[in-house]
Amino acid sequence: MTPRPLRVAIFGATSGIAHAAGREWARDGAAFFLVGRHEAKLDGVARDLAVRGASAVRAWVGDLTDIRQHESMVDELLAGGPLDRALLAWGVLPDQAACEADPMLFAQQFTVNATSVLALAARLASVLESQRHGSVAVLGSVAGDRGRRSNYAYGAAKAAIDVFMAGLRARLRGTGAAAILVKPGFVRTPMTAHLPASPLVWEPEPVARAIVRAMDGPSRVLYAPFFWRYVMQGIRLLPEPIMQRVRF
Repeated sequence: MTPRPLRVAIFGATSGIAHAAGREWARDGAAFFLVGRHEAKLDGVARDLAVRGASAVRAWVGDLTDIRQHESMVDELLAGGPLDRALLAWGVLPDQAACEADPMLFAQQFTVNATSVLALAARLASVLESQRHGSVAVLGSVAGDRGRRSNYAYGAAKAAIDVFMAGLRARLRGTGAAAILVKPGFVRTPMTAHLPASPLVWEPEPVARAIVRAMDGPSRVLYAPFFWRYVMQGIRLLPEPIMQRVRF
């Protein structure tokens, strides 16, 4: 009997890391459910994955920050069969000074980067728990490990994801389902295009490969690239008076 293809849902599928992860799964003939806001970009990703070996590709155009859309979107996803892998990969990198000047901007970016992400992660976790198999991975960030003067609005949203995912991992323990928190460092994507060139900035492809491997294995917290685990350990150990002086 031929095994069915892996069923993969990618939310925020047009992001650089998400698209690269999709290419990894496509090589093995995965069947995809792709979600994004921009129809033309989403169609481009869908065509690319089909060419690269995907066994099936369905696309859903919608605004993931509108939590009211999540129920119908997940219903459509599950109409195609059980879910094996779900990657949540949308977000924005806000301007810290603008968030300080306008609390509404802070609240809006928090909805995009945290509230909407966690609402969908919770819904998908219930699906995987009832199936007793599958994994959901959420893109956090190393920015959530320590509040820093230069980006604490963004860091606060990512810290919320960190705490939520720790609780979700505990909830799913022993169910056969898994929750993985991905903490990328600087990755070369349209969101970070304005940042200066640096050896710390990695391409999306190796980060995507690490995510796919983590979702197949026992890892539950993934720093990508790996060295950020040790960089952030050092930063977390810095005394608060020193952190208040640094500008990175």
